[in-house]
Amino acid sequence: MSDWEKYVKKLTPYVPGEQPRKKDVIKLNTNENPYPPAPGVQRILEDLDAGSLKKYPDPTVHDLRCALASYHGISEDRVFVGVGSDDVLAMSFITFFGDAKKSVAFADVTYSFYDVWCRLFGIEYERIPVREDFSIDLNAFDGDRGGIVIANPNAPSGIALSPGEIAGLISAHPECVVIVDEAYVDFGGESMLPYIDEFENLLVVRTFSKSRALAGSRIGYAMGSKKIISYLLAARDSFNSYTMDTITQRIGIASVEDDEYFKKRVSDIVKTREVYGKKLKDMGFSFPKSAANFLFATHEKMDAAGIYEELLNRGIYVRYFKTPGIDNRLRITIGTDDEMERLCIALKDILGI
Repeated sequence: MSDWEKYVKKLTPYVPGEQPRKKDVIKLNTNENPYPPAPGVQRILEDLDAGSLKKYPDPTVHDLRCALASYHGISEDRVFVGVGSDDVLAMSFITFFGDAKKSVAFADVTYSFYDVWCRLFGIEYERIPVREDFSIDLNAFDGDRGGIVIANPNAPSGIALSPGEIAGLISAHPECVVIVDEAYVDFGGESMLPYIDEFENLLVVRTFSKSRALAGSRIGYAMGSKKIISYLLAARDSFNSYTMDTITQRIGIASVEDDEYFKKRVSDIVKTREVYGKKLKDMGFSFPKSAANFLFATHEKMDAAGIYEELLNRGIYVRYFKTPGIDNRLRITIGTDDEMERLCIALKDILGI
């Protein structure tokens, strides 16, 4: 082994859902929004002046931060923007957990990138077992912590905690930063944003990838106290000041400005989730009550792996995890009514209904 290989971090990376190259498939495996982004986004792309790309983007992302601050009713200095929420979360792990002498805690069934970042950045961590019904037991997070991360609603279960429950957790842990990952909150969860005045150690993280249909553009942001955001900005500027390109900044602003379209599309997805959730139950599927844009389903008679393979043969992609404890469940993203109807037809065929 060469000298440099001795110092390479050998990691088991996060594995995202498959992005099929084939056309004419139904893609319900990565929790993307089935609808296009706000019409103003298309206008930005149509009016794009390529000459503007010869200059660096605004390193402070001022206009987008101001748009987000105005939308949420807070000041700009309480908003941090990154290239997708993964970028925001990774920077947060480095900033707040990198030198922690105690373990960072998160659920053992949750977004699987958390432990990847901990291993990458050399952060000690503990995965807290969820209950049998996949709900998170916040009492199990007791003890002195180097940090806490809660996905709310959680993934892949879709289960949401109440703000009061999470506030109790934060109150019990003034010694560390508590990150609440709200990637799916718009589909039925309640945000912790109203609590950022009460808790200086609370960081609320959001994404444009799900409810705002901009997974391909990569916009994430965090909100918190002025102090906590100032630390994030200092860390980012020590790493890379020019993180978000000019086009993405303008696209983000266009999305935030069209609140009517945003709420309409979120409402459409929630209605579809409820309608087709009932149809799946009628076919023998069960799943936790979801406050997200997906269902975490298991079937009473057929194993998840078999259903997954049969759907794949029919050009329908859902997410199957081989991880012990969740290896008999499928995470099914909510698509359009037409996509969900075609899914149900395929499932009836597979199950012999």
